[in-house]
Parts: sequence; structure tokens; C-alpha cells
Amino acid sequence: GATEDLPAAPIGEYAQSCLARERVFEHFAHVHGTCLAIVRLAYAVELRYGVLLDLARKVWEGEPIDLAMGHTNAIWQGDACELTLRLLPHASAPPLVLNLTGLDTLSVRQLAERFGNLLGHAPNLHGVEAPTALLTNARRAADLIGTPTTPIEDVVRWVAAWVQAGGRTLNKPTHFEVRDGRY
Repeated sequence: GATEDLPAAPIGEYAQSCLARERVFEHFAHVHGTCLAIVRLAYAVELRYGVLLDLARKVWEGEPIDLAMGHTNAIWQGDACELTLRLLPHASAPPLVLNLTGLDTLSVRQLAERFGNLLGHAPNLHGVEAPTALLTNARRAADLIGTPTTPIEDVVRWVAAWVQAGGRTLNKPTHFEVRDGRY
């Protein structure tokens, strides 16, 4: 996945707005000498939102799952919050910039099949995995502040149970499968 050292190349308006926000914070940190840690959070998940919920709902409802974006990262939102707090002592001027997500590259196909097993529905898989995916490399953050402690398998089981129980969601699909940033 992409590291912090790669030149920013945002795909789509949302990604461009994230980069703009980052640049504004960098500017004012520079102007005022403010210590700052910029977190590039990717693929945070919880029961009401995230890639895992998107996949579980599609499996549950029999909707097609496009495999072109064949891989993803994921981090439990609670872990993301904890690790972000651990960054506070590392804030600096110029700002420290770190990617934050789970360290594993997760197969969308395998996740869909796992949800299928848990939910008792066969996933409706379409297409094939592209040779690339929009992934994030969070190794630098892991080396500095530690790794997420919540196993993704636990989160998969929680999300499956939540979907099966009809749990409330934020009703905001991530559109993680969109490769061109247009959604």
C-alpha cells in the first residue's frame, strides 16, 4: 500500500478535500510553529459503517459484489481512536504525517465468503480482482505507536451478527469498490 513518502495523488473530490484539509493544517502549523500530528486514517470500521458493513449487507441482501477492488485494509474504530491518542506526544513542527489502518491486506473475496458462512447466504461475486487496489501502508505508525489490538476476524463476526439482527447503520456506503473516485 501507499506510504507517507509517496507524492499525494488524490483520486476524486473526497480525496482532494482530505488533501486540502491536510495542507491547511500544515500551513498554519508552519506559520505559527504549532506542533501537529496528521493522521491519514484509512478504512476505519465499526458496526454502523465501513467496508466490512458494506460487504456484510451486500451478502445479506444478495447484492452483487464487484471484485475489481479485490483488496482492502481495515481497522476497528476503537483501535483507531486509541492509536491516534498515542500520537499526541509525537506531534511536531513541521507536522508528523502518519498513515493509520490495519496492517493486513484483506481479500474482498475471502471477506465476502466469510460473511456468507456467518450469515448463511452465498455471496454474489462478480468480476475478477484487478492487479492493483487502493491500499494504505501503516507500518511507520505501527513502529511508532503500536498496532491495532482488535482482530479483524472478531470485527467480521460482530458486523455479521449486527447485520443479521437488523442493527441500525449510518446508511452511508463507503464506495470502497470505486476505483476512479466518482461516487
